Amino acid sequence: MKPETLNFFDKVYEVAKQIPYGRVTSYGAIAKYLGAAKSARMVGYAMNGSTGKDVPAHRVVNRKGLLTGKHHFDGTNLMQQLLESEGVIVVDNQIQDFDNVFWDPANNLLAK
Repeated sequence: MKPETLNFFDKVYEVAKQIPYGRVTSYGAIAKYLGAAKSARMVGYAMNGSTGKDVPAHRVVNRKGLLTGKHHFDGTNLMQQLLESEGVIVVDNQIQDFDNVFWDPANNLLAK
């Protein structure tokens, strides 16, 4: 499927699939990369609907590194457990050393 034929959610999923193991990005960074800087909430909606699409939604957090989408995962702390299994440290729903584990799609992907 060509990128121009994908809807917004599919574009979000394509970006999210590129987030490296052990790294995280934010809803806003994905929105900005897709040319829709004010659509961070829509990226969140896309992540909520990503079940069964092989999208690492656990790697997408808010701009401060908070696990704001955790209630959309099955299990009490599944989002945190998935991140911790990749070596990301989480304390009180907050990614630790956020600047060092943050992955910006604008600096890492070549084309939209």
